[in-house]
Amino acid sequence: MSGVGEALRESAVINLTSATTMVVDDSSFGLDLTCQALRGFGIRTSYTCQSAAEAMEILADQPIDLLVVDCEMPSVDGYELVRWMRRSAQANALAPVIMTAAHMRRSKLTEARDCGANFVVTKPFSAATLLERIVWVARDVRPFLEVGDYFGPDRRIRDRGPPSDERRAAVIRKAAFDAEQAERDAVEDDQ
Repeated sequence: MSGVGEALRESAVINLTSATTMVVDDSSFGLDLTCQALRGFGIRTSYTCQSAAEAMEILADQPIDLLVVDCEMPSVDGYELVRWMRRSAQANALAPVIMTAAHMRRSKLTEARDCGANFVVTKPFSAATLLERIVWVARDVRPFLEVGDYFGPDRRIRDRGPPSDERRAAVIRKAAFDAEQAERDAVEDDQ
């Protein structure tokens, strides 16, 4: 039965038009680009914030369905915002979080995982990459865990792993091209 359920889950259409989303980025340029990308696939950004403090005020009272937050911000950064949200914002403790970052060193990737983020996207990102990550997070079945001072999605990704890179489509096209070329070569050899 789980195979059937998984197949249905993978083929399910995800409608995000009524999702309550929040984008937090101290850069007005980054904030605008992220909101435009979301708007491009029908997601209306409900809240835009240029600081974690501003976001915390809203998150304390207003439930959201998705948080897209920049990692590096002055004063309170995105990591602290996510930690706070997971522990303090009761209505939003389980909300999916996608973090964005211009420079992502391995230590920062670990920090994003350990603060309770669901996924990290590096800037500049394409709208297609952001949508792919949102869909992946929407289909994520990892349980939430509370271990020590950590509360968030299980940090171990099993079986499915993260979504493939955009280059994956190019690899598939190349394999199809190579197969067609081999077929043409076989036909020519027969003649």
